[in-house]
Amino acid sequence: MKEYDIVGEIRRFVLESGFNRRDESGDFWFDEPMLGFASARDPIFRDYKTIIGDFHLTPPEIFEKGSEGTLTEGTVICWILPVALPARETNRVERRWPSLEWARTRTHGEEFNDRLRKHVVGILEKQGYRAVAPLLTSHFRSIHDARVGLASTWSERHAAYAAGLGTFSLSDGLITERGIAHRCGSVVTNLVLKPNTLRRKNPRGNCLHFHDGSCGTCIGRCPTGAIDASGHDKQKCKEYVHGTIPVETTGRYDVHVLGCGLCQTDVPCEGRNPVR
Repeated sequence: MKEYDIVGEIRRFVLESGFNRRDESGDFWFDEPMLGFASARDPIFRDYKTIIGDFHLTPPEIFEKGSEGTLTEGTVICWILPVALPARETNRVERRWPSLEWARTRTHGEEFNDRLRKHVVGILEKQGYRAVAPLLTSHFRSIHDARVGLASTWSERHAAYAAGLGTFSLSDGLITERGIAHRCGSVVTNLVLKPNTLRRKNPRGNCLHFHDGSCGTCIGRCPTGAIDASGHDKQKCKEYVHGTIPVETTGRYDVHVLGCGLCQTDVPCEGRNPVR
C-alpha cells in the first residue's frame, strides 16, 4: 500500500459512510478529512516523554502493547475530521453550554471516529500488515500528573502535530489549516510510508496569540475562566465539561457526552489557520 491508497480510502470512508451523517437531516458530522504521516521512529515521540510525561507511550511501545511482535520501522497514520458547518454555526451563538448539534457531534461524531479507527486497522490487516489504534487499546488511559496536570498515555493531538497537521493554541487545541474545530485520530502500523516533512518548528506557530499577540478571543469564550493569557487550566476545564455542564443541562440533550467547544467556535481559528 502507498500513501495515496491510505489517503484515498480514509477520504472515501468519511465521505461515503452512513455513520458520518445525521439521521434527521443527512448532513455530515465531519467534512473531508486531512491526512498526515509520521515515522514511528520520529525522535519527537521520545521527546514527548519529557514534554508530556514518561507515561506517554511511543509508537513502538503502544504497538507492542496492543499487538504481537515488535515494531522496528513503521508509520503513525493521523487524520483530522473538521466539524461540519451546522454544528459550528449553532455553537457560535452559545455562551454557557454547547449547542445540541455540537453535543451530538461530540457523541455520535466520535463514535464514527472509532469506526474509522477500526476501519483503518482492518484494511491494513487485510493487506498483511499489523496495526493498532491507540485509543482503542486497554493501554490508553487518562493520567493526572503533578507536573503537567491532566494528560494521557497517548495524545491524538500530539501525534497529529508530529505528522505536520497543525500547531497548538492558547486553549491547547490543535490549529490546522482548516481550523481548530475538529476531532483527531491515529493508527500505528508496521507499514512504512513517507512521513510528512512540513512540520512547523514552532509548536504554537498557528496561534495568533503567540504569533503577534493580536488575539485572545478564546479567553472570553470560555464560560468558566479556564483560559487566560498564561494558558489553559485543564483541570478547571474538565470539571466544567464533565461536571457542571451535564448537571446544569439535565434533560435538555439526547446524548451522553456533551463536550463544550465554545473556545473552538466563534474564534478566528475556528475553520482556518488565522496566521496563514
